[in-house]
Amino acid sequence: MSKNIMTLTNGNFESEVKKAGAPILVDFWAEWCGPCRMVAPVLETIADELQGKVRVGKVNVDEESSLAGRYGIQSIPTLLLFKEGKVVDQYVGATTRDVLVKMLQRHGV
Repeated sequence: MSKNIMTLTNGNFESEVKKAGAPILVDFWAEWCGPCRMVAPVLETIADELQGKVRVGKVNVDEESSLAGRYGIQSIPTLLLFKEGKVVDQYVGATTRDVLVKMLQRHGV
């Protein structure tokens, strides 16, 4: 995993996502999820290419089920874009770099 991707847990979610100044793209995923494994390299590329503009974090839904429940995650991967602590966009399913970059650009990233 890229050094620019952080692991998010119940313990650090508030400080890293809700109170952070920079936008953060959060991937809700699981080890056993094939589409999650397909989107992982895309997220690594985005984290590296857009370092300083957007942060990327991952929430393992098996380990952090309460976080997944809090955000109504019913299908994985689900990608939520947080800005100023609020969800401003989402994408469900595996996708390409271009689709995610366009989503980020819509929100000024």
